[in-house]
Amino acid sequence: MLYRTLGKTGIKASAIAFGGIMVKNLQPNEADAIVKNAIDNGINYFDIAPSYENAQYVLGPAIKPYRKDVFIACKTKERSAVKAETELNESLKALNTDYFDLYQLHAIDDSQDLEKVFAKGGAMEALVKAKEQGKIKHIGFTCHRERSALYLMSQYDFDTVMHPFNFLSMIRTGKGELVLKMAQQKNMGILSIKTLALRPLQDGEEKVKGLWYYPIVNDIELSALAMRYTYNRGNLIMVTPGHSSYLDQMIKLEKENPGLTDLTEAELQIVLNKTLDIEQVFRD
Repeated sequence: MLYRTLGKTGIKASAIAFGGIMVKNLQPNEADAIVKNAIDNGINYFDIAPSYENAQYVLGPAIKPYRKDVFIACKTKERSAVKAETELNESLKALNTDYFDLYQLHAIDDSQDLEKVFAKGGAMEALVKAKEQGKIKHIGFTCHRERSALYLMSQYDFDTVMHPFNFLSMIRTGKGELVLKMAQQKNMGILSIKTLALRPLQDGEEKVKGLWYYPIVNDIELSALAMRYTYNRGNLIMVTPGHSSYLDQMIKLEKENPGLTDLTEAELQIVLNKTLDIEQVFRD
């Protein structure tokens, strides 16, 4: 497994991060097996959130035997200090830990949310307080909109940013480049989501393994090219989509593509040819 230093956190994180939503509604033995598989393959970064239904309660017991060797990142969608603190404490209990290595403002794209979290009594007060108390080591945020990410980075010295760095959107429109540039200037840890997202779901189309977008499926070549492209856009790590099959797929691709080297011009042309008529997922 490849490892990268997660910005100013100093943590050596696996190039592939475990998307904790994949264990929601699983039986304990199933979750144990999936977590053990990840650990055995060198993954040490685990991403989780209370908004992923019961996933944090399932992941907690499964990750407990490995706690001292892994980096656990959790999140909150609460925007007030009181509710964010309550949710943080509940997540600590669920994950059987005294602290989180990283705690993030989650899915913070709406302009009203941006104002709320920084206002008096906003969620940032709870996160800063929790850091002072040792309940969290680092503070970050997640969002899908580029302008929201840039605004957040201008308001506080966050340790990490989680954002879609999707191959198709970056190739076509450069979406994410400004976020990468500012994050690198600030020495932030950079986390990529939607690495294997291909296109929006069409009207009436059934979700693929519960995902809200249509992922790359049944095209290993394109999956590998997408993963290599994203990996080389900056010093980032990639969070798996929300199903264990994609964890297995990304681990396999990492092993079969030593170093995850950047695409050649010929390989970039293959990507363009394969996606010529595909609508991209992310635009703003």
